Formats: sequence, structure tokens, C-alpha cells
Amino acid sequence: MLLKQAVFSICFCLSLMVVAQQDRVMGKAIKEFGETFKIDNPEIATDTGLTHKVIFDVSKSSEDKSTINKYIETAARFLNMHMDAGMKSDQLHVAMTIHGGAWQDILTNEAYKELYGVPNPNAPLIKALTEAGAEIILCGQTKAFRGVEAKDKLPEVKVALSAMTALLQFQNNGYKFIKF
Repeated sequence: MLLKQAVFSICFCLSLMVVAQQDRVMGKAIKEFGETFKIDNPEIATDTGLTHKVIFDVSKSSEDKSTINKYIETAARFLNMHMDAGMKSDQLHVAMTIHGGAWQDILTNEAYKELYGVPNPNAPLIKALTEAGAEIILCGQTKAFRGVEAKDKLPEVKVALSAMTALLQFQNNGYKFIKF
């Protein structure tokens, strides 16, 4: 009897995992990144009449340098889930500061490969984010401290005096701060 219950429990759990995987939705804003889940009838409904202005602060990177930075991908999820909920792209304004341990995630494929032996897995994500209107901002202090040359930085990435300066200026312009 215990064996039957154990087998049933394992099969049930596996079927739930399969169903959960099938519920992932590719986004409208950035199709290649930032899968989300469809949420039916949330108790707190998304007000699709608002404008959202958000600045993400990313200072951590993936330990596995062949995988994308999940914190950078959060911006894609943000855009995708809100557009999937019925908001339009002109209602969503996204910026992101990159500093600290995430500095290498904005390197060109060549510079990244020189450091880690693989192309930068974040390069296509950053390109897709900026094509969707997001601003990716490298801390100028981190850039100088790490010796990042202009030729080694992805062309989509802008440089600010500092991450603190960019965060302050964007917040003064109505952006809400999200720190990881």
C-alpha cells in the first residue's frame, strides 16, 4: 500500500511540474526573454490605465558565467507581464543601473569571452531590452574602477557619473526604485 501511495505521489508531483511548465507565457514586449505566468483573477487587479516608471538596481551577477543574469531578465519579465495584462508599451518606462558585481554583464562578446571563455549571455537580452525602450546604465565609477574601456562596453549601454547619480535623477523624475 505504501508503495502505491509513493508512486501516486511521485506521479502527481511530476504532473504538476509539467503543468506549471506549460503555463509559462512568452511575452509581448520581449519574446526571447522574461517568461511569465498567466494569473487568472488576481485579487489585486492590474490598473491598466496607469503609467509605470521603474528603475532596477543590479549589482549582482550569475555565478555561472554562461547563463544570463536573472536580475537583468527581471526587467524583461516586468515589461512582458504588464503588456500581457493589457498595458501598452508607452505606459511602461524601464531603466536599470548596473554596478558592483554585475559590471561584466555589459561587456561585448569579445571582452566577456576573454574573461570567461564564453560569449556574453546577457548581450542579446540587453539588446532586446533597449529595443523595447529600456535604458541600461553603467555606473561610471564602476567602469573606471574596473578599467572598462568604451570599446569593451555593449553599445546599447549608457554611462552615468555613478549608479547613485542615475538612481537619484530617475527617482526625481518619477521612477520607482527596485533593488535586488
